Order: sequence, then structure tokens, then C-alpha cells
Amino acid sequence: MPPDRIDAVRAFNRFYTSIIGVLNEGLLQTPYSLTEARVVFELARRDAWEVAELRRSLGLDAGYLSRMLARFEADGLIVRGRAEGDARRQSARLTDRGREVFRDLDSRSTAQIERILAGLAEDEQRRLLGAMAAIEGILGEHPRPASYLLRPLGPGDLGWVVQRHGALYAAEYGYNAAFETLVARVVADYAEGHGPGDNAWIAEIDGRPAGTIFCARESDRVARLRLLLVEPFARGRGVGGRLVEECVRFARRSGYEELVLWTHDILGDARRLYERAGFELTGEEPSEEYGPSLNEQTWRLKL
Repeated sequence: MPPDRIDAVRAFNRFYTSIIGVLNEGLLQTPYSLTEARVVFELARRDAWEVAELRRSLGLDAGYLSRMLARFEADGLIVRGRAEGDARRQSARLTDRGREVFRDLDSRSTAQIERILAGLAEDEQRRLLGAMAAIEGILGEHPRPASYLLRPLGPGDLGWVVQRHGALYAAEYGYNAAFETLVARVVADYAEGHGPGDNAWIAEIDGRPAGTIFCARESDRVARLRLLLVEPFARGRGVGGRLVEECVRFARRSGYEELVLWTHDILGDARRLYERAGFELTGEEPSEEYGPSLNEQTWRLKL
């Protein structure tokens, strides 16, 4: 291998670790190392992990992980027990205190990346994310589907949101024109009156819109999640969950106390995303306004 290529990779590693502060005593000015923070992030992804599965997922030494989990348990971040369905295996899950630590780490990480991206123009952000996707795709253990990025609304996106809602909901669920009219009204209201407490995102794959979500101010305390949509070609790639996650994060950062949404019972995939994000069903009533007989539902998430 030519030495200059090796030197280039090593130089990039030094540069990037310096940018994100990996070599500091504590990651993101916290008491936790990079590895410890990664374990906390993984534990937050599930209600409980089998410890052996967590170790395999992260490629950690069994003794090292065991000592780390013992420290976490002593600090009140996790509880350990027997895995469901197999008492021979140990499981671990975050406590309320552990989830507080996760939220702090997550917030600090988000703020750090926002600061990095804020100094870049839109085309530079896209180039950066494309380069990251290329590195991950080349060095990853398995071929991965095309990566997606989340971006703010751009020219033409509002029309796309209305058109795709109208076309997809008609094709997949038999919704009538009244639903497209509703979407057009929501989009027009956003375009005419959105402020600092409102936001909207487009998920994009290879330069092609793949999904969308809006967060709209309802009051000083309450925001509303609106217009979640994922294109059929993008489903199964985590796009919907990422859109919901970004909406929830924005609502929290904006100081809202509650996030509310309106949906229909026949939209099973969307409802599962809301449930995984922690939303709870608080109201339901029948409706035939948009064509098929269905139940309108209200879901709420305390922030």
C-alpha cells in the first residue's frame, strides 16, 4: 500500500477526532468516555438488552463491558437482571436516572453537530453528508441501502408535500379530495405564518424527496406533529422513525411541554412509530369525512 494513502487516512483520523473532542478527558464535557457514552446510547434504543447481544453489537471485550455495567449499576444508571425467556442470560436496562444521562448526552451531541453544520452552506452540508455516507458504505461490513439526509424545506417542497399526500393516501387508503384539501390548508398556514416555534423537514435519498414531517406551534406549551409521510421506496430504512425523532427533539429544544398529533386508526405503520416514540392515545372517534370509515385518533407525548 502506498505510504501516502496510509498517511492521508491517519491524518483524517487525527483531524476528525480533534473536531468532535474524542481525546478530551470526558466526551462532550461529561464524566463519560466515548465508549461509555456509546453504551448508554445503545441501551436507550431498547427497553432492555441481553448483555451478550450488546457486547457483540459493539464489539467490546466481555470483561471490559461487565466492569462498565457494574459501574453504571453502582451509579444508578442501569439495573441488571435475567433476560426474558432465558434465565441463563443477563439483561441490562436504563433506569430513570440513566435516561436522564442519555438525554443530556443526546442533547450535547445534537448541539455539537448543529454548531459544526451551522458554519457550512447548504451545498457544503450535502457534500459533507454524502462523503460520510460514502465512507460508511465502503467500509461497512455489509452493503447498505442508500443513505438519507434530513434537510429544511426548499423551493417546490410545499407543493410536493400536498401532491404526495393527496396521491399516496388516495392510492393506499382510498382517501378523497377532502383530505388533500386539508393538507393544502395546513401547508398554506405554515407557509404564511410559521415562526421560531415551527419547523419542517424533508427526508431525501439520492437527491429525491423520500418523506416529510412538520412541527407547528399550537400554544406556548403545546406543539403539533403534522404531515408525516414516507414514500413507499423509502420505507423500512428508518426514515419515518428519524423524522418523528427530529420533530420530538425540536419540540423539546423549543421549550414545549407537550407534543400532540392527529391521525387515523388505519395508518398502522405511523401509529407504531408514534408508540415507539412514547406517544399515548388519548382520544378516538369515528369519521367518514375523508372517504373510508375510520377512527380519528389523538395522541400526546409529554416532553
